[in-house]
Amino acid sequence: MITITVDTSPERVQEAEQALHALLPLVKRKARIVHLRSNNDADRIDLPRDLLDIFIEILRQVASGNSLAVLPLHVEITTQQAATILNVSRPFLVGMLDAGEIPSRKVGTHRRVRLADVVHYQQADEQRRKKVLNELTEEAQRLGLGY
Repeated sequence: MITITVDTSPERVQEAEQALHALLPLVKRKARIVHLRSNNDADRIDLPRDLLDIFIEILRQVASGNSLAVLPLHVEITTQQAATILNVSRPFLVGMLDAGEIPSRKVGTHRRVRLADVVHYQQADEQRRKKVLNELTEEAQRLGLGY
């Protein structure tokens, strides 16, 4: 497993801010491939648009002073790591695993959870929350509660 970590020293934050400022104009382009050139125009890089979006998000996080790690989605993580990602306690997460809300497997006495499954659950949960919030807002407006 390859894990890439990015530090957020003041110098790194400043470098990320400068790079982000230089790349943000490319976000407006709708092309499938974005062409980048070095200062001397000798080197050209053809970067797929979706990878540019990921790169820009990494720069945004670093420029904001946030440390981050980049992991492949297929890796397995511990229950504590999954709980941290979901911002829940480990015992609560274990209950979710026991209920089958998130797939997991046991390695000896320890459970392992695929990062992709945690991210999928997190995205689905966010969608559920947005739907409920919209329903509550519509109900409040229908009842004239001033929202």
